Amino acid sequence: MSRLVLVLVSLLLGLLPATPATAAPATFTHPGVLVSRPQLDFVKAKVKAGTQPWKAAYDQALASPYASLSRTPKPRAVVECGSYSNPNYGCTDEREDAIAAYTDALIWYISGDTRYAQKAISLMDAWSAVITSHTNSNAPLQTGWAGSSWPRAAEIIKYTYSSWPNSGRFATMLRNVYLSKVINGSNSNGNWELSMMEAAVEISVFLEDRTSYDKAVTRYRNRVAAYVYLSTDGSLPKTVPGSGLSSRAEIVNYWQGQSTFVDGLTQETCRDFTHTGYGIAAIADVAETLHIQGEDVYGTDVGTRLRQALGFQSKYQLGAAAPSWLCGGHLNLGLGPVTEVGFNALSTRMGITMTNTQTLTDRQRPAGSNGLFVAWQTLTHAANPA
Repeated sequence: MSRLVLVLVSLLLGLLPATPATAAPATFTHPGVLVSRPQLDFVKAKVKAGTQPWKAAYDQALASPYASLSRTPKPRAVVECGSYSNPNYGCTDEREDAIAAYTDALIWYISGDTRYAQKAISLMDAWSAVITSHTNSNAPLQTGWAGSSWPRAAEIIKYTYSSWPNSGRFATMLRNVYLSKVINGSNSNGNWELSMMEAAVEISVFLEDRTSYDKAVTRYRNRVAAYVYLSTDGSLPKTVPGSGLSSRAEIVNYWQGQSTFVDGLTQETCRDFTHTGYGIAAIADVAETLHIQGEDVYGTDVGTRLRQALGFQSKYQLGAAAPSWLCGGHLNLGLGPVTEVGFNALSTRMGITMTNTQTLTDRQRPAGSNGLFVAWQTLTHAANPA
């Protein structure tokens, strides 16, 4: 039986998704993780002209501890991260050194000051010479967070700076220490797997690893569909393969006890908006990287879910009272600086009106860093048409 016939039979039997499998680009675009060269050039021109909000966002990044040229990296062979950062052996140091490398790479490209490129390199080299693994209960999430920031820095430096002798060693670190830890995902709360897939997709771009890219994007699509509810899903939210969730009671429990489902509600809305923000940020970050690599998922189910999630959470973050059916009438706010990338793609580039998201985005500008994996998105993505 031919492969085509097998696929058609499988589709009829419901054994395969109706959407075609994602294919990695034949040729990867570099720099191509979260920010592209055209996007960087747009920002550079805006900052040079002193135009807002980019100039204020650049000044914010430049004045931050992450941009300090006297920063001393603190690499560890084994980073041990327990629940709620207990224990915290190198966890904060790793995340912040990774964000610092990305900050320095951005400043290098925008300013042309080679000291910042060299600083980014020194941070990346320090860690690639030492780290071997992540351990304890939060290891997958920690690996996802740090593994999202490192390739952003690496892409900019490798493809816009003249020399990085240890880039090969850094690539080996990303493959062996980070990609191997995140590529198979997680059945924990959805923000875990979304951050892990962000790291997996971005590392795959840097490594030009088409197989890992395809695997990560497929898992990302499944998780997005299971993280943000749409009324078209039916009476219950979707679940991901292997989740072990089969009954209504199990799904409601997984959704933090929420039993009424509406467009834009996320799996962690009733937990708190901070963790929900992590999930939304990762959804947007991966979508942006895919856009740069030639696959625009913003016009698909992914984009619809992202738009609804942004609008729903923004409404309540702006102060709307929670109805009694939503999380028992009480919300734990604190969405964080996570709206710029999705808002720019859906509103600036696609022209979709997003009133609540726009109001919240404007209010939070310039958006800084959450100290985990989100950093300087007003600078990189505010009204960026590229």
